[in-house]
Amino acid sequence: MKRIKIILGIIIAFAVIFLSTGLIFKETAYTTQVEVHKPLDEVFSVFNDSSKINNWIPELKSIEPIDVKPEKTGSTYKMVVSDPKGQEITLREKIMAFVPNEKVTLFFNTDVMFKKDDYTFNFNNGVTTITNNSICRGNSYLFSCVLPYFKSKIKEQDQEHLNNFKSFIEKN
Repeated sequence: MKRIKIILGIIIAFAVIFLSTGLIFKETAYTTQVEVHKPLDEVFSVFNDSSKINNWIPELKSIEPIDVKPEKTGSTYKMVVSDPKGQEITLREKIMAFVPNEKVTLFFNTDVMFKKDDYTFNFNNGVTTITNNSICRGNSYLFSCVLPYFKSKIKEQDQEHLNNFKSFIEKN
């Protein structure tokens, strides 16, 4: 009986710690960055060309415009990506800010989370630096509890996409 109480106590402690994660961490934030040896205008143009995006985001299966605005800000797209198991995930992308050769802010909404990517572009000494400040929030309380434990994996994937972009544009 004593062992059962100890085991139950440990399980309850882990459950309390896990469930309190969602109360403590409302959102998960991180920064990724890459330096590209190309001119700023070329980098910005290629980065925002939706017909080329699958060259650095291999998980992207399709991107369809829903509402395209001439100034880009406010435009929305339906994107379909595949997860590592090959299952398709549909998400909605909205361009929140678009300042040519300076900044692009994207907002993604899926069934399980919201994600905001704030890309800034800087040019110095022949190198364009792309910096992405990301914020993720769970759509549900339980996913909010899980999200902080996967921060490194999400950040790693975003960094891989930026590295893929660098490789793609520097080859061409």
